Amino acid sequence: MHRFTRRDMLSGLLALGAGAILTEKGLVPGRATAAEAGRLDFHHHYVSPEWMAALVKQNATSPISGMATFKGWSVAAAIEAMDAGGVAASILSTTTPGIWFGDDAQARMLARNMNDFGAELVREHKPRYGLFAVLPLPNAEASLAEIAYGFDTLHADGISVLSSYGDKWLGDPSFAPVWAELDRRKAIVFSHATAPDCCKHLQPHIDATTIEFNTDTARTIVSIIESGTAERYPNIRFIFSHAGGTIPALAGRYFRAQATSAALHAPAAPDSRLGHLRRFYYDTAGSANPIQMQSLKMIVPASQILFGTDFPWGLPADIATGLADSGFTAAELRGVGRDNGLQLVPKFRA
Repeated sequence: MHRFTRRDMLSGLLALGAGAILTEKGLVPGRATAAEAGRLDFHHHYVSPEWMAALVKQNATSPISGMATFKGWSVAAAIEAMDAGGVAASILSTTTPGIWFGDDAQARMLARNMNDFGAELVREHKPRYGLFAVLPLPNAEASLAEIAYGFDTLHADGISVLSSYGDKWLGDPSFAPVWAELDRRKAIVFSHATAPDCCKHLQPHIDATTIEFNTDTARTIVSIIESGTAERYPNIRFIFSHAGGTIPALAGRYFRAQATSAALHAPAAPDSRLGHLRRFYYDTAGSANPIQMQSLKMIVPASQILFGTDFPWGLPADIATGLADSGFTAAELRGVGRDNGLQLVPKFRA
């Protein structure tokens, strides 16, 4: 592992100052002062050696998308990309295919390993990293133990889950004990897209990331709302990857009467579908374009949108460039880049 030195820190701070510029469009790549830089990346992945070994083994029998990128991950490359894109800090999370491959014991081991490895990265590279601890779902009992370890021992910033596990989405009744505990802790829960068992190979030669990831994110959002999970556990701060997936495209069928211009410009009842959607958070990974950002802004306020890159599959500089061309005001860009995130994780104010 790359050891972060004082020289690395000074170099990173200099790069951070040169990584962005505040223009009439807001914070974009270019030159900037230190005060103008400082994005927070809420969608940033990491790979422990043990998880990499599990992925290689799984890939031998069931191909995993993005294996070359998994193998190329390094903390040095991550920090270099953060510096180049004006990112002051990133919150680490586990991406698809996750850690559960049908073996509960293996999932418990990999959850503890990834969480310990992530916490080590946070300690070694302060203040560049935070941690969303991964849970060994779909095993709820084991997940409760990992929640306690993640928060009480590792001081994680939140929890990382996938949008589905086998044929269970996040509103499934079996996950209720997990949500009850996370609600008690007023936790942040970051949901990363995946492809469910039903739909991984529906169309030959079309990777699941093209259609299924965004569709599954919409499925799990609907699951959380329609199951009553969102209403029963209002203290959980949910973050959904990839701008909420295909939720905007479901407006006519899912929002129904709330899909009118008048309804969208009026306050929504807290327990309505639109009301729940407006209190969730959404990241910009794979979505930093005017089509998705403007569609999302029609549903939720810009204050609910967070900077996210999907590193190492996405780069901060590319996301920043895309956002600058997505129709945000300068104030909204500052919010997406940093200020909105500080409301969730205020420790990064310093």
